[in-house]
Amino acid sequence: MRFDQRLLHLDLHAGSTDGGVSGWTYGDQITPREIHLVVAAFNGGFKLTYPNVGFMAGGHVAVALKPGLASIVTYTDGTTGIGAWRAGVPSARRAVFSVLQNQRLLVDHGVTAANAAGCVIACWGGTVEGRTAVARSGLGITSGGELVWAAGEQLLPSELGSALVAAGAVRAIELDINPDWVAGYLYVHAPGGPSPEAIVPGQLGISGELLEPYARDFLTIVANR
Repeated sequence: MRFDQRLLHLDLHAGSTDGGVSGWTYGDQITPREIHLVVAAFNGGFKLTYPNVGFMAGGHVAVALKPGLASIVTYTDGTTGIGAWRAGVPSARRAVFSVLQNQRLLVDHGVTAANAAGCVIACWGGTVEGRTAVARSGLGITSGGELVWAAGEQLLPSELGSALVAAGAVRAIELDINPDWVAGYLYVHAPGGPSPEAIVPGQLGISGELLEPYARDFLTIVANR
C-alpha cells in the first residue's frame, strides 16, 4: 500500500497491553476522531518488552527511545519521516509528536541491509518455531515522501527489503513478524461506519480488525481534513 502524505497522515496507537489504555491521544482502537476518515490500518512493531524497541506519543513514553534504532517519526504538523534516531531523524527544529522504534533500518539509501539475508533471527527477530520465512511487514518512505507498507506470509527479511526497494523506498523499518501479528486493512466507508477489507492474502487477521480494543500497538492512515 502506498500513501500520499499530501492527502493522508499516520497516527500511532498504543495497545491495551503495549502502552496501556490511559494517557494516549490514540489508544487501543480506531478513535471517533478517525472513524469516518480512516483509510487503512496495520500492525505496529515488536512487543514493547522486546530488545531494541522504543515508543513515545503525545509526550508520553512507554519505552525510552534509543539512538540508532529505525524510527517512524511523526511531527506535530502531521507529516511522518523514517530513519535512524539521532542519525537522520528527527529533522532539526521540528516538533515530534510520536516515535515508534523497531530494530535497525531494513532499507537505507535505497539498499536492503547487508545482514538481511545471512542473519535472519538474531538480527531481524525471533520467529515461531525458529523459521526463517514467516509473515513479515515493513514501512518505508520514498524520496518524494510517500509512505509504503508491505507485508507477506512467507518472507525472509531480505525479500521484504527487496519488495520495499522495488516500491521506491529509500529508507524502511521492519515492523512486526509472525502470522499472529501481521495484518493490514483497507476501510470502505458507508453511512453506518467503515467496513474493513483484509490486505494480505492468507493473513490470520486481528480480532476486531482494529475497530475494537487491541492489545498491541498499531498504525492508522487517516485522510487529512
